[in-house]
Amino acid sequence: MAKDKKAPRPKAATPKGFRDYFGAEVTGRQRMLARIAEVYHRYGFDALESSAVETVEALGKFLPDVDRPNEGVFAWQEADEDGQGDWLALRYDLTAPLARVYAQHRNDLPTPYRRYAMGPVWRNEKPGPGRFRQFYQCDADTVGSASMAADAEICAMLADTLEAVGIERGDYVVRVNNRKVLNGVLEAMDLTNDAQRDAVLRTIDKFDKVGEDGVRQLLGKGRKDASGAFIDGVGLTDDQAGPVIAFLTSRGESATETLDNLRGAIGASVTGAEGVQELEQIAALLDAQGYGPDRIVIDPSVVRGLGYYTGPVYEAELTFEILDEKGRTRQFGSVAGGGRYDDLVKRFTGQAVPATGVSIGVDRLLAALAAKGRTETVERGPVVVTVMDRSRMADYQAMVAELRQAGIRAEVYLGNPKNFGNQLKYADRRASPVAIIEGTEEHERGVVQIKDLILGAEIARDATLEEWKERPSQFEVARADLVAKTREILESHG
Repeated sequence: MAKDKKAPRPKAATPKGFRDYFGAEVTGRQRMLARIAEVYHRYGFDALESSAVETVEALGKFLPDVDRPNEGVFAWQEADEDGQGDWLALRYDLTAPLARVYAQHRNDLPTPYRRYAMGPVWRNEKPGPGRFRQFYQCDADTVGSASMAADAEICAMLADTLEAVGIERGDYVVRVNNRKVLNGVLEAMDLTNDAQRDAVLRTIDKFDKVGEDGVRQLLGKGRKDASGAFIDGVGLTDDQAGPVIAFLTSRGESATETLDNLRGAIGASVTGAEGVQELEQIAALLDAQGYGPDRIVIDPSVVRGLGYYTGPVYEAELTFEILDEKGRTRQFGSVAGGGRYDDLVKRFTGQAVPATGVSIGVDRLLAALAAKGRTETVERGPVVVTVMDRSRMADYQAMVAELRQAGIRAEVYLGNPKNFGNQLKYADRRASPVAIIEGTEEHERGVVQIKDLILGAEIARDATLEEWKERPSQFEVARADLVAKTREILESHG
């Protein structure tokens, strides 16, 4: 009789495009999010935690098709009696759920509704280096206000947030533009062919990479890229391309100069004039609050979500230099972006509802802080109470309880206590700052040994024999002084 084959063991690996986060990574993110939330809360925004799962219909952006129902999002169909249940999906951002929440609860919410949200989002896209299918976003939005004061406030709050988490002034700039100005430029070009308009928009989006000459060539006959391959251009004449070049190069020494240049780029376009006027209002409001060009600037080169945003758009760019994976120097780049999207809630209500907001890429911002040396790479572990006599576990648990009640992170060693050396190795692996030792002899005398593991490691690494004698790293104190001496050692290490 043949033996039944054993089921293969599951492979211990994360799915492609996903990763695990440990210790310092998790607490570092939580610490940063808490600082961001503090700024948002100070600005009057309320927290919102919406469902991680939405109907695909509500998400709207990535609708499933017959051949690839999971395109863009992680989606599945609910089973019902007829096999025709709703399509559900993990949220791909925090803005689409906000539109659904506002439409669903608008009668119970204040207008304007100011909310912030933080959490993971999921995208069923091809992963790459530093690009994962699950990542954190941190959003703040105002729904129900058409005032440019709402947009100016978002920009000011974004600047304050970057500084609150540790990005110093001078290491970032918030750049502001307006989609209406770009629409005005397209009107001034008098393009009637939709395909040509789309090609112009795609070319504008390449300005940061190819510069003025590159855009000029791509708007005309085309250009060779870095590999030597020829890229066909849009086919515009120099006169037709003129408004685009004027638009992209209109940034001046001041907001006033930039706005004057933009007026020249839009020609007689009413839409463009409205966009310039909105930028003028935002600039004046920011200036009144003390946000100068060292923090926030009007910059026509900002082009975001061309089919999504309806007015002002903004982007936070970190300006300090880092080395990329090939050792080349480059600027860190964008960590946040947003803008006005007045048509999103309309999908649910049929009525236009003005809205504006910003989204911070949490992982990008954490990477920026790490690049500036402003994150802890190793998290401080708990105080470890060692076990010298397993029959006295209750005594050791009492020590831990006292430490915890005093607000000190602590644990009892719960492994096999037979080998004391292994207990200290465990404490080292946990990055513990202090180890508590109480054997039978110490217990009888009413004392404990407190070992400063941080100082001990420094002495072992750097100190001479004489320095080691002068700087003891282990102290004997009365049992009643356990908490006080432990706190003293912890405070000595910050």
